[in-house]
Amino acid sequence: MQIIIKEEFGLQKDAIVEEIGEGAIFIHPTDTIYGIGGSALLNDIAKEIRNIKKSYKQPFSVIAPSKQWIRENCIVPKEAVEWLVKLPGPYTLIFKRKKQNCVAEQVAPGLNTLGVRIPKHWFSRAVEEMGFPVITTSANITNNDFMTSLENLDVEIKKKLDFIIYEGEKKGRPSKIIDFTKEKTEIKER
Repeated sequence: MQIIIKEEFGLQKDAIVEEIGEGAIFIHPTDTIYGIGGSALLNDIAKEIRNIKKSYKQPFSVIAPSKQWIRENCIVPKEAVEWLVKLPGPYTLIFKRKKQNCVAEQVAPGLNTLGVRIPKHWFSRAVEEMGFPVITTSANITNNDFMTSLENLDVEIKKKLDFIIYEGEKKGRPSKIIDFTKEKTEIKER
């Protein structure tokens, strides 16, 4: 398993993007914490990330390539527009999907909703250049502490990764969740 820093990512970007498109599973930084990622278009990858996390039902969020992608693939109600304007930022916005096939079934099994993020972080620009959504879910086994540095990355997770994009210790908390799929908008801190 390779550890890649930002500068190396920049130099190897085309090869890394190709790896992700072909099914690499990796850890990526965000503006909040580290996430486990992979192409959100590949059902087998979403299923493997579920196995790694031991999370079989909870939906995953994605880093969207752009706000335009969100508008094209999700139903954005009027009350969500002010939140969409806040992106990039430390928010996960949950919308009903316009297009069910915008992500693989295993990203949000049995649901017609999708959590989308655009972190205020350089990695979001890389996802924008990729042009497809990337799964983002906390880098931990369900109900365990999330990864803040290489020192506390779960050994079981580490064994199953293709690479880690690493930028040192993260001191953030998971993103705030704003759910627009209910009758009344719900805001949850994690």
